[in-house]
Amino acid sequence: MEPIPLVILGATGMVGQRAISLLKNHPWFKIVALAASHRSSGKKYSEACQWHLPGEPYCGIGDREVWPCDPVLLAKEARGAIAISALDSQAARELEEPFAKEGFRVLSNASAHRMNPVVPLIIPEINADHLDLIHRQEGPGFIVTNSNCTSMPVALALAPLHQAVGIEAASVASYQAVSGAGYPGESAWDMVGNVRPHPGNEEEKLSEEPKRILGTLGESGVSPA
Repeated sequence: MEPIPLVILGATGMVGQRAISLLKNHPWFKIVALAASHRSSGKKYSEACQWHLPGEPYCGIGDREVWPCDPVLLAKEARGAIAISALDSQAARELEEPFAKEGFRVLSNASAHRMNPVVPLIIPEINADHLDLIHRQEGPGFIVTNSNCTSMPVALALAPLHQAVGIEAASVASYQAVSGAGYPGESAWDMVGNVRPHPGNEEEKLSEEPKRILGTLGESGVSPA
């Protein structure tokens, strides 16, 4: 079987680096293009970012040229490829739909489209049937999203209870690694022995995403749990 071609969007960031480290030597996939902002495009990957992960720096592809996140340009290089989106939410909001319209199958780690009624918000062990939503999207490609990092384990824990007896309400307290803030992250002086109580929009995501993940797919879309 020929490996499935991949384009990594946001390749220079921490999430992009992690995606590359997981997929570079995977037998099913082949990374055919690295893409990032115009500040990085045209440079060698090793010149465009500092590698922050253990193991071989740049996973042996530091000499690859970084492309701009231009869906039309990248479609000429890798039309129909899977685009792994490691973009921040604002960039994802602007770019993921144009990539889908150019035929890319966009698998997104960003929050931008998670609550879009025709975009699947997927935890495969719970709601793989929601993937049918991709047929309701316009264009030859599509977008599929994963959940917030806290919503994921919460939904996995709640799913069997929801299926067995139903859930009226859940109270959750979470403690997340500050590495989620990306590089350079939070000040060590501020964080040692400390907890930052309200990071971004985490509470809203945890309130809304599990209800959609545990919801029921029907003709009108997903009815939240």
